[in-house]
Amino acid sequence: MHGLGNDFVVIDGVRQTVALSTAQIRALADRHFGVGCDQVLLLEAPRHAEADFTYRIFNADGGEVEHCGNGARCAARFVHEQGLSDKTTLNFDTLGGPVRPRLLEGGQVEVEMGVPCFEPARIPFTAPADAPAEALDYPLQVGDQTLSIAALAIGNPHAVLRVPDVDSAPVGTLGPLIEAHARFARRVNVGFLQVVGRREGRLRVYERGAGETLACGTGACAAFVAGVRWGLFDAQVRLHLPGGVLELAWAGPGTPVFLTGPAVTVFEGTLAA
Repeated sequence: MHGLGNDFVVIDGVRQTVALSTAQIRALADRHFGVGCDQVLLLEAPRHAEADFTYRIFNADGGEVEHCGNGARCAARFVHEQGLSDKTTLNFDTLGGPVRPRLLEGGQVEVEMGVPCFEPARIPFTAPADAPAEALDYPLQVGDQTLSIAALAIGNPHAVLRVPDVDSAPVGTLGPLIEAHARFARRVNVGFLQVVGRREGRLRVYERGAGETLACGTGACAAFVAGVRWGLFDAQVRLHLPGGVLELAWAGPGTPVFLTGPAVTVFEGTLAA
């Protein structure tokens, strides 16, 4: 499946028992010798009474991560197409907290992505000792450059930096350096944001454990929220990513971000154990 080209292998762990090793995940994600994907998604029976399913996300490098917005949309579409539930609004339990996707008409899925967090310790991010409790900008030394970033979490950690033009942004060189920066204890997803107008922007994301992807749902949410906090975006925005357009809405601090975009099934298959 894919959401704007951010592609997934989605596995039914509800009607069968699935145990995936790191090596198996890497093999599945390999685009030359496996199926090929940015992330492997595993749906399992709920661990908590209030959840409909447990939704687990594994990056192409085999590491399990907390959240994936494009994946949540695909997982919701998968649940519906596989007859695992007839609900149009679902409650997924993730490592990053509850995620609530809602199936819309025309193949679109809206996801309640959770409340963004700017507290450095919870991102986690090592902020300068003299920085405000929830700063909008932090200096980050990367090689011989000092960059200005926003650091926040929306289920998983993100760094967002503004660029004048995403097409020429050094995503391939700066992305991995920021992703592995020592001040991010669990590494970080890196968003390169170009503000086009109050309700429109362009974005490229270097994802933790996957590299640059065609779209990143949590990365879009993080860039949007940072843009709102910087005073550059309105409460509703269209973000153009290499794979297509995502719609975002946020009522402000203390409230969840809503993300809307497509979810597409490409093919189904069976994997040998």
